[in-house]
Amino acid sequence: MNLKSFLIILVATLISTSGFGQTNLLNAKTPEDINQKTEAEIAYDNDEPLSYGYVNKRDVLWAKTVWEIIDLDERMNFPLYYPIDTNNIGPERRSLYDVLMKNIKNGRIPNIYTDSYFTEKRTLADIQATLSKVDTTDLGIAQLNAGEELDAQYIDRRDITSADIEEYRVRGYWYVDKRLGELKYRLIGIAPVAPDVNFIDDENSTMVELFWVFFPEAREVLHEAKAFNRLNTSMPISFDHMLNSRRFSGVIYKEDNEYGDRKVSEYISDNALMQLLESERIKEVIRNIEIDLWNY
Repeated sequence: MNLKSFLIILVATLISTSGFGQTNLLNAKTPEDINQKTEAEIAYDNDEPLSYGYVNKRDVLWAKTVWEIIDLDERMNFPLYYPIDTNNIGPERRSLYDVLMKNIKNGRIPNIYTDSYFTEKRTLADIQATLSKVDTTDLGIAQLNAGEELDAQYIDRRDITSADIEEYRVRGYWYVDKRLGELKYRLIGIAPVAPDVNFIDDENSTMVELFWVFFPEAREVLHEAKAFNRLNTSMPISFDHMLNSRRFSGVIYKEDNEYGDRKVSEYISDNALMQLLESERIKEVIRNIEIDLWNY
């Protein structure tokens, strides 16, 4: 391919993707037209999450399950956390937590679970006590003690919002596909983690896994929802793509082992540095598996 042909293809690609940041932004005649697809776009829209290829059990030469913490204080993980204030932005931009909650409520994510093994299902009503608390103020208690009807203004309600999410925990599966001779990764589950809503304003509040989502069940809605791309705002990244391609910074806190999948903190206690080094050691073991495939 000569230089002229390459430039023509490059320009055509840029033109075709120029409106992805906000659909129809350049052609909108009124603000309501922004993010509204044209009839032609709807007719030719075949954008779906990339299907996982079938993997036969006999083709898995080696495998390891790991659990990781995605700390939302790290800059690389900011696209999963922001935006937390949606009053002044369009509906096309939402945090990962807002996307999960919206689609759990409307039923597009049909199941949520108590833990990463997906053995026990929960409904939104079952976990309501984890997501919000309702309390009565002292004035409300005095009103009740006086035999009066409780006034709504004396009821405090505190809901977990996207601003309260401090980390995500993910369960993933590393395996060597012997047909391809590659080390590959498959995301299995994800859970938002926030302080215990009953003690959320305390400095030393306990962190709680709100619920677990089986990732393959949520891929379609996560593909439709786009995360902000700080490198190119005209090309947002779907949450499905971001998580599957591991465009996040994670720290391993558990691996499958003979001790009932015990956590790193259970055998290295009260030493954050050594726990981090143990996480890096587990990562190095996984990396070396692929390197050793090509040693003769």
